Order: sequence, then C-alpha cells, then structure tokens
Amino acid sequence: MTKIAIVEDNATFRQYLAQLINRTPEHRCVCACATAETALTEIPRHQPDVVLMDIHLPGESGIACTARLREKAPKAQVIMLTVYKDIKMIFQALKAGACGYVLKRSDEKEVLHAIAEVRAGGAPMTSEIARMVVRSFLESPASASETDQLSAREMEILAQVAEGLSNKEIGARLHISFATVRTHLMHIYEKLHVRCRTEAAAKYLRSNPASVSPRPAQPA
Repeated sequence: MTKIAIVEDNATFRQYLAQLINRTPEHRCVCACATAETALTEIPRHQPDVVLMDIHLPGESGIACTARLREKAPKAQVIMLTVYKDIKMIFQALKAGACGYVLKRSDEKEVLHAIAEVRAGGAPMTSEIARMVVRSFLESPASASETDQLSAREMEILAQVAEGLSNKEIGARLHISFATVRTHLMHIYEKLHVRCRTEAAAKYLRSNPASVSPRPAQPA
C-alpha cells in the first residue's frame, strides 16, 4: 500500500486528488492539508511514502514546506503540483528536496504515473530542469567521501544513473532484473541521503569529476 499525503489549499482540487488516490488500488490518502503549517504537523505523524505538494500555498510556500519536510519526514518523496511550468520555481522546489513535478492540468493517468515513477526511483521532470539541478549540485563543494560507503555494485549502478540510463536500461546492461535495480537504488538513496536519481547522479558527478558528461537523469 502506497501512503500518500496531499498539501493543496484549493478545497475542490484537494478533494479531487484524495478521491483519485483512494479509488486507486494499492493507494491510500493518509492526510490532506490546506496549508504548509498543517502539513508540517500532520505529514510526520502519518509518514506517507509520497507527498503531492502545491507549489503556491497561503503563508509558507510549498517550496519552504518541502525543505522543512526533509528533516521532519526524510523518507517522504515530494512531487510538486503547479498550475504552469514556472521553471525557476520548479527548480527551487527540486533543490529544496522535491523529486519531480506534475502540472495541475494533467489527467488522472499522468498524476498516477508520476507517483509510480518516484516510487520506482524515477524523477518526473523535463530534461531541461534536470540539467539545472545537476549543474547546481556540481557547483557545490565536493566531498570525497560522499560515495565511499557504496558497494561496488551500487557504484556501478550509480555511474549508469549518471549517464542518464533508465532502470530498465541498467538492468539489461548488467543482466539483472528491474526489481533488483530498484532495490539497489533505494539503498543508494538511503546511503547518500537523497530522494531521487537526479540528486544521486549529481553526488556521483561531484565525487567523480573526471566522468564523461552524462545525459540528464531520466525517469525509470
């Protein structure tokens, strides 16, 4: 069962999302909040797997709320909800710890696909925004020990994530199953304290500056 929290100030859209989640097999809406302040109290208590976060909220913004949730609910994967593709704001949200974004005009299948994508280790975002996130992390001071704790197999998989390969492509190249790649990725994220493949790829590139320039990290 995938537990999902919703943070959306529009009551009608909040109810629509909750109903969509609850009528989808193996999904359950554990809380639906109208403000960032409520979310920062309720989400750590319910420990959802995924948070659908409105980028524009009354009071504290969805971006600020996402950054604070990294400490209060570190395992929650945040997907930003936005009315239009404001690249600067989406980029700020991803830097704050979000795993991707979904436009509010997206249909039901696209919303559910984004949830499945982040649960599978993907990052629903355009390549343009992914490149911005990677460049931002590359500009930060590198730590030689960032990837030292990874096993040889995990480093092998992370290197291919940094090349922009999907989970299916990595599995085919290494002759392992999609599920095995996903399990390794979850361990990599935990060890590197990141939430999505774009952040993981950036940490790899910071620790391995001689690596070939990658394609942007793609969804699984």
